[in-house]
Formats: sequence, C-alpha cells, structure tokens
Amino acid sequence: MPRILLINPNSSAATTAMMVSIARACCTGRAELVGATATRAPSMIVDADALTASATEVVEIAQRQLDGCDGIIVAAFGDPGAAAIRAAMAVPVVGIGEASMREAALGGRRFGIATVTPALVASIAALAEGIGLSAQFTGTRLTPGDPAALAADPARLAATLAEAARACIEQDGAEAVIIGGGPLAQAADQLQPQFAVPIIKPIAAAVTQLLATLGV
Repeated sequence: MPRILLINPNSSAATTAMMVSIARACCTGRAELVGATATRAPSMIVDADALTASATEVVEIAQRQLDGCDGIIVAAFGDPGAAAIRAAMAVPVVGIGEASMREAALGGRRFGIATVTPALVASIAALAEGIGLSAQFTGTRLTPGDPAALAADPARLAATLAEAARACIEQDGAEAVIIGGGPLAQAADQLQPQFAVPIIKPIAAAVTQLLATLGV
C-alpha cells in the first residue's frame, strides 16, 4: 500500500490532524496517510509573504521524509514548495490549490473560489493563470472578518463561506465553487447540501489526483 505524506505549511498541528483525518477518509484501503506540520510559519497563512516564505520549509520536510513516502500532498491553497519538490525529487507531488482548480474546471466549467484571506486573492489568480485556467476562473469571493477568528468559530465560518459561495454562483456565474484553503476543509465538507452546483473540497481533490497518479 503506498504511503502519502500530507505537509501542512501552516504551523497548526490541530489543522494538520483535521486535514489528515479528511484525507484518510478519502483513501481508506488504498493508501496510508501521514501528516507533517511546519514549525516556522504562522498557524494560518493569510498573506502572500507568508505563503512564499513557507515554501522553503515545505521542501525541507519533503527532503527529510522522502524515503518514507510514495507521494506528497502540499496542503495550503497556494501550493508553496510543490513546484520545487517536483523539480528536485522523483516523487509525485500534488498541491491542493492546483488539484481543486483542475477538478472544478472539468468539462469546461466556470469556477469561483470562496475563501477567507483577502491578502491572497492575487496569489490565487496567479495560480489559475499559471495552470492555464484563467478563462474559466470567475474570481474570488471573500468572507467578512479576520481569517483566524473565523477559523476558530466553525459555525460562523461555514455560514460565511456559504454566503461567499452563493455570490460566486449568483453574481459571477460560477458552475462550481472551490472552498479555498486547507484549514477550511472541515467547513467545505458541510456546504455541498446547500448548493446544486459542485462544491469542490481541495483536500479530497488532491487525494483523488494523487491516487490516480499512483495507480491505486
């Protein structure tokens, strides 16, 4: 059974545990899933500088644990370090940002992103452009309030993300909506029943893509 390493570029061990739990549920019986948590980043990456800075440690974690894994998931929405790992190491690597965008765009669908981090809007748009999906990307809709405070209030987080997702659909014409962020994974699980269009969950999207790459 292949072993998948999920790297959390945020420094929250609780967030890592939550994302690992979700990822394990997506690959039961097909792969073993283990987590690793950054130590030098903020507990929640909310701006482009922190996102860029986190890439170095993500690569270091991958290097340290390379011998014990068959595939790697980078579990922050900007995919910090994913490209560098691909360039330096012979192991399949999937970032949750790219994986979720590719899933959302299947069949030519237009897709939007609902998230909590206004300082990462430009980074999100750059990611869509970098993988050739700008034409299908309808834009990012944001929740009000401080991202960390929202993440600490699960009920409010889910409610405000639902409002942002609804704006993606009703105002921007999105045919699928990504809940944009690893720490938002639990909220993403709750939202699909409220919508007729697909609500894309980045952790699940990354697991699906990596399992397909590994052939399991």
